[in-house]
Amino acid sequence: MRQLLVSFCLLLFVQQGQSQFYKSILPSPEFNNALEKIVLDFRLDYKNIQGELVDKRGEVDVYASSITIPGAQDCKILRFHSAKDTTASWQAIVYNGEEYKDAVRAYENTCRLIKKSRIKWIDRSIVTFTGSIQAPREEIRFTSTTLQIDLEDDRYRGFEAQVDLISTYTGFEVQLNLHKKVKEY
Repeated sequence: MRQLLVSFCLLLFVQQGQSQFYKSILPSPEFNNALEKIVLDFRLDYKNIQGELVDKRGEVDVYASSITIPGAQDCKILRFHSAKDTTASWQAIVYNGEEYKDAVRAYENTCRLIKKSRIKWIDRSIVTFTGSIQAPREEIRFTSTTLQIDLEDDRYRGFEAQVDLISTYTGFEVQLNLHKKVKEY
């Protein structure tokens, strides 16, 4: 009986350890699901997740996004209508504050979450983002990591997740942009 109890306790301990291990290396289901919805809606020019018009700024219209990333302060869709650029971009402010260490933590965490996310594609295959995370340096005050989607679909050629750590007048900001890189002419 004692051996059975010890075996049962050991099994529970191992199962709990595995559960905690996977939680530490995988993004939350909420983050993964939100990222998946945003990425999938890119092929429809973000029309399904576009909310109300928030602002018009010259050659860009800013709309609220109906899909938000957990923890983000501001999620929006930017629609450009210049002669050179008619694309749309999804953007979130992941961190806005005074502490550099907190900004670096948010920047690195956002990059890791994107790289570890598994997006279920239309054909049920799994799609991921690839690329190297750029290490921030305080003396530079601007760091950018660009992660490309690992996908063979012409509509997504040039599509990327860009995470920026930016020094502002009042502190630091971390932005996540999901967009298609426009070729420079």
